[in-house]
Formats: sequence, C-alpha cells, structure tokens
Amino acid sequence: MKKLMKRILFTCTTLLVSISVIAQESEPSTYQLNYAVGADLSFLKMAEDSGSVFKENGMAKPGLDIFRDHGYDWIRLRLFHTPDELPNDLEYTIELAKEAKSKGFKFLLDYHYADSWADPAKQPVPAAWQGLELEVLRDSVYEYTKRTIEAFREAGVMPEMVQIGNEIRVGMMWPIGKLPDGWDAFAELLKAGIEGVEAGQGQEMRPLIMIHYDNGADVEGNRYFYDKILAYNISFDIIGLSYYPWWHGNLLELRENLISLTEHYEHDIILVETAYNWRKSEYQEEELAPYPETPEGQKDFLISVNETLLNIPSRKIKGIFWWEPAVMENVVIRSRGIFDDEGNVLPVIDVFNKYKRD
Repeated sequence: MKKLMKRILFTCTTLLVSISVIAQESEPSTYQLNYAVGADLSFLKMAEDSGSVFKENGMAKPGLDIFRDHGYDWIRLRLFHTPDELPNDLEYTIELAKEAKSKGFKFLLDYHYADSWADPAKQPVPAAWQGLELEVLRDSVYEYTKRTIEAFREAGVMPEMVQIGNEIRVGMMWPIGKLPDGWDAFAELLKAGIEGVEAGQGQEMRPLIMIHYDNGADVEGNRYFYDKILAYNISFDIIGLSYYPWWHGNLLELRENLISLTEHYEHDIILVETAYNWRKSEYQEEELAPYPETPEGQKDFLISVNETLLNIPSRKIKGIFWWEPAVMENVVIRSRGIFDDEGNVLPVIDVFNKYKRD
C-alpha cells in the first residue's frame, strides 16, 4: 500500500510539473518594466540617411550611440499606415528598430493608425480605410495590427511595449471614433488594436499596452478619460502622458495629476513625450517662460521634470521619453531637439548620466 501511494504521489507531482511547464510555454509572460529613460527617435534614420551628422565633443558619432552612452535605454518609434511623405512605414521602422535593438535598446512601438500625424488636433483615418463601417474598420485595425506585429516578431525586433493610438484624448480614426460622441466605436477600435497585438505576438513575451493621453497636467481630464476606458473593460498596462509646458501647464500641475493617477489606478505611468526648446521658440515674452529657452534652460527643464517624476511617492511612475531629439537641419522642431544647428549635442544629453545602467 505504501509503495502504491508513493507511485500515485509521484505520478501526480510529475503531472503537475508537466502542466506547469506546458502553461509556461503556452502563455507568454508580460514584460516586466523598470524605470525607462527613452527618446522618440523616429526621424533619426531619415536624418542620418540624408547626410545629417550628429557630434559629441566635435566628433561625428552615430546618433543611437550618443543616446546609449548617456543612459538612454529605450527607443520609441511611430508607425504610419501608408505614409506618402514621411518615412515612418513598416520597412523603415523595422530597420531602425533592428539597429536600436543591436545596441541594447528596448523598443516602444507607437501606432498612429493614420497615414501621417495623429494628435489632438487631427486623427485621420488611413486612406485605405476611408468610408468603412465600424465592423469592417474594426476588422481592418485588428488585421493590420496583427500583421505588423508579426512582421516585427519575424524580424527579431518584437517591441516590449505598444501604444494603441497616439495622444487619443479626442479619440482616433475620425469621424467614427471621435470623442465624445463616438465612445462606443472608439472602445471597439482600441480593443481591436490590443487583440491584434496579442494575436501577432506568437510565443514572444507579451508587450505592455499603453493608452496615451496628451495633457499630463490635466487632473480632471485624465480622470474622466481613464475612468471611461476602464468602464469599457479595455485591458491595458501603462498610462502614457505628454507634457509640454507651453500647452499643458506648470510642474505643480503635472505633479498633481501624477499623484491623482497613482491614487486612482493600478496602472504604471510613463511620461512618454516631453521636450523644451534650446532657442527662442514657444514663448513670445521671455518672462513667461518657466526656463530660459537656451541650452542650459533646456537642461534645467529636463532635470526638473525628471525629479518631479522621481519624487512622486509611488513605484507606478515608470519613465520619461524626450520627443524627437534628433532631426534634420532646418526643421522647425530642431529647436526641441538636443543638437544645435552644427549637429553638436547640447548639455541636456548629460541629465541621465548618473542613472546609467551598466
């Protein structure tokens, strides 16, 4: 009898271990996030391919190397559906992601679900999806997301994090998903994108899903938006925010919103876009600028924003990204970048040196 019981126990233990192994193999785990220091470098490859040279200490150096050597460990890349002017299509994005991954960067993929810019002022439907009814549009979002995620996976550059839409406070794919009237349709489109990521990931680790609200200093707006998202049972991992002081308010207002979000939601939070100008640009009257629009003022701004995040008493605050720090010469947003007109890197590059991980 004792021998029989031992055999039964051994068989049950073996079965449980086998089931556990099968479950681990069939249910990919979710990526575990540390504090991210990142940059949206979606134009970097275009700039370097067109002849722009980025320098450190007067010496030419690959742009990705400059960021990596100063503590940046994430790259954010946007994806347009079928761009006719800008370079950010699937092939371009995969190539840039490959280069970044080879240098040790983690990868946040930003779906715009448009052929060009999608932001609070405009959320256009890709030309290929114009006029589609909701059911067909939902299927198109799902299939497109699945297909592109599969392409990244097969190229060996599976993103660790994925944004479903860009700055979608006002919805996306207008007019059908425009808010506030289109909440039902908007929720269906978000779910389709998330399901597409999950279908395309295969056996890879599941990317974290981000939902991105543009105004990082808007307490009431954030609460309304994310409460509605959760009311529709939309499953996501990261609250993404933008913060540009000339549009969104001061650092106290940013702090108040961050505290509110940590108190009301279980989700981690990333400031996924921020920037400041190194030359006069946004403030017509200098006394209105919270920091001088100079190279040193730009650096002081990033130090203050990062310290605001780090001083929030919550482990849910998980990172900061600079928006478009490396673009071609003679582009308006070069003022928000971190290179001067000769391509020399500005003092702001040193902000994260002391946080660099080996």
